[in-house]
Amino acid sequence: MLTNHQKNLATIIHLSTFSRFIIPFGNFIGPIVLWLTNKEKSDFIDTHGKQAINFQISILLYTMILGLLFVPFFLFIVFSHLDFFEINTFDGLHISLNEPSPLFILGGSLGFVAVIGFILEIIFIINASIKAKDGEFYQYPFSINFIK
Repeated sequence: MLTNHQKNLATIIHLSTFSRFIIPFGNFIGPIVLWLTNKEKSDFIDTHGKQAINFQISILLYTMILGLLFVPFFLFIVFSHLDFFEINTFDGLHISLNEPSPLFILGGSLGFVAVIGFILEIIFIINASIKAKDGEFYQYPFSINFIK
């Protein structure tokens, strides 16, 4: 039988990932500290703690991959297409906007994917918190089980 304390603690583990907005790496520190200090008290807390930590590590991995894809496109756009704004100061001020390159569009698309991923991450964390509060187990989508 699950107690309210166990449900509340599992909920707090999930919600502690939002501490990253206040404390650097709080999304790792909060859940890890709460999980390590309470994992022997209940399998419910242990499972939710592992899920929260695995999801945060997965998100970090996905963010790094997206960043590695985005940075080369960004650098190529900045340093290769400096003629996106053409300024001719010798014949007066002439500014022309050329069509954006496909790399610029691809880089913008990766940025859009990052924003959608951030919104989904928040939705998944809130959903996991609600499930924990209701006494249900939750498996994060797209989560890799690093800690088993």
